[in-house]
Amino acid sequence: MATRARRTQRRNQVLSREQIIDTAVELLDTGGEGALTVRAMTERLATGSGAIYYHVGNRDELLDTATETVITAALATKPARGAATPEDEIRVVALALFDAIAEHQWLATRLTLQIIRNPVGPVTVGIFERIGRQVGALGVPQASWFDATSALVHYILGAVSQNAHIDGDTSGVRADADRDEFLGAAAAAWQGLDPDDYPFMHAIVGQVSEHDDREQFLTGIAIVLDGLTHLR
Repeated sequence: MATRARRTQRRNQVLSREQIIDTAVELLDTGGEGALTVRAMTERLATGSGAIYYHVGNRDELLDTATETVITAALATKPARGAATPEDEIRVVALALFDAIAEHQWLATRLTLQIIRNPVGPVTVGIFERIGRQVGALGVPQASWFDATSALVHYILGAVSQNAHIDGDTSGVRADADRDEFLGAAAAAWQGLDPDDYPFMHAIVGQVSEHDDREQFLTGIAIVLDGLTHLR
């Protein structure tokens, strides 16, 4: 028993928490939440399940930790130039979250769950703190800070999640569906609508397949920021 304990201790010392988290993110990126199992982790790391539980806890805790790790890295992104305005800061962190979810398709679901389930956790607090400081710097009255920051955060998370594959989605749209093919089919369907009943849809149908998701996202940020400045 003493020999086994010493072996376990040595193994835990060699296998770091960072290695476990990095492996979890790799599995999630490759196959979504379904790919993240204790068996897959132990096989990939050539270790026992005890080492994983020792460092990060159970599977749900590992998912939360992986989410926290990716979001914390995104929130650490800074503007390229030194004298950045509050608007610059907000755009940078918003794009960092956008790009993180685009790169890690499983993240949209987990991020939403973290915001809902753990309002005092590092993910929720980190997002609100990073964005909320800039809302205050914009000159928004303190009495409106929570509402203004919430509106901005809700837009950012809603917009980035809309562009992501959601685990458990049963809509029939494949996670690897070609974007141009999907948008082209939508444009064709809208073109087939009665123009008298749907004049707006006909007016924008040519813009659907040509739009850039990141530019569209930034347009939304600009609209929200413009509205916030009028709260003064």
